[in-house]
Amino acid sequence: MSGARCRTLYPFSGERHGQGLRFAAGELITLLQVPDGGWWEGEKEDGLRGWFPASYVQLLEKPGMVPPPPGEESQTVVLPPGWQSYLSPQGRRYYVNTATNVNGYHTSGTPAHPPETAHMSVRKSTGDSQNLGSSSPSKKQSKENTITINCVTFPHPDTMPEQQLLKPTEWSYCDYFWADKKDSQGNGTVAGFELLLQKQLKGKQMQKEMSEFIRERIKIEEEYAKNLAKLSQNSLAAQEEGSLGEAWAQVKKSLADEAEVHLKFSAKLHSEVEKPLMNFRENFKKDMKKCDHHIADLRKQLASRYAAVEKARKALTERQRDLEMKTQQLEIKLSNKTEEDIKKARRKSTQAGDDLMRCVDLYNQAQSKWFEEMVTTTLELERLEVERVEMIRQHLCQYTQLRHETDMFNQSTVEPVDQLLRKVDPAKDRELWVREHKTGNIRPVDMEI
Repeated sequence: MSGARCRTLYPFSGERHGQGLRFAAGELITLLQVPDGGWWEGEKEDGLRGWFPASYVQLLEKPGMVPPPPGEESQTVVLPPGWQSYLSPQGRRYYVNTATNVNGYHTSGTPAHPPETAHMSVRKSTGDSQNLGSSSPSKKQSKENTITINCVTFPHPDTMPEQQLLKPTEWSYCDYFWADKKDSQGNGTVAGFELLLQKQLKGKQMQKEMSEFIRERIKIEEEYAKNLAKLSQNSLAAQEEGSLGEAWAQVKKSLADEAEVHLKFSAKLHSEVEKPLMNFRENFKKDMKKCDHHIADLRKQLASRYAAVEKARKALTERQRDLEMKTQQLEIKLSNKTEEDIKKARRKSTQAGDDLMRCVDLYNQAQSKWFEEMVTTTLELERLEVERVEMIRQHLCQYTQLRHETDMFNQSTVEPVDQLLRKVDPAKDRELWVREHKTGNIRPVDMEI
């Protein structure tokens, strides 16, 4: 039917449709595309192109000439004077007497002649009934090229165009978590974003356990320092003398020094490792909760918009069915009441189609918003994860550095002990002790008689 011409029956603004063709009643339009669905593409005489409801126009043919019925292509039927032939989008032909406004259908391909009331009813010519308000051809075509899974629309696998990754070669979260995944039990699905959240929550749990580890290590260090200090004050073997006694005293002093070192170590662990970990963990929890709620709200809104689309689609189907039924009634028995019912049904069908397009537009807007926020949020999760890992790495390095410093200082407290132990000389100690405590060097002799 492409290339045929039609005359507009009603004005159409086209404002609510992105590619709508604006026209007034009575204009001529050349058809460019006539797909199924009730929306056609045409070009006005001023060159403007766009889409419009098929029920707003009336197809025109050359007066007096009617294409022959199937199988009779070589014949040409001449219409009686004053009669003009039209073709409805459903493929049914009907005729209008331009002088009397009498119209009607005739199955043989020619109007009843002469027009008798048994075959025709008098009514104003308003054009054939149309299936108004269905989604536009572009929407219908896109539906065939797309598939909706859990309220999200994806390209159909059979017709999917090649998509470039947003961050090639980086294995970015924003490229690989759009679809949902079956859970481990196979009872349902888990959103791709939910998998990312679960990974981040594991990271948060690691931070918690790491903080608990550092806290326990601090307690151990504090208790160890306390016990070392207590032991260093023990009076056992305090009476040891000589170089060994000096070495023993140094051993006890090294315990006191070591206790102080471990006490400082525990304090630094608290201020330089545990506290920053706890602060970062709290901020990380807040950021994660904000991301989780934000995406969840957008996904709920998307599901709501999709439900509205399906509801509008169902309403449109019902309106079209009602319009078709009333059109069939009109063919059987024409009356002014039936004609008025058709007008009402046409208006309702048009409104249903507009509602559907509005719902589809709102759904697309919601999905676009969800898409944009998914990209932004997944990239934010990447940043948070890198920041978390780097922060943990740095504080683990700080922990090992403190351990190393502690061990080095402990080693320094032991070195004097080692030096004194190497100098222990029992012979020298004996000499010194004897010099200090000797009672006489004259030995006894035998008694003489």
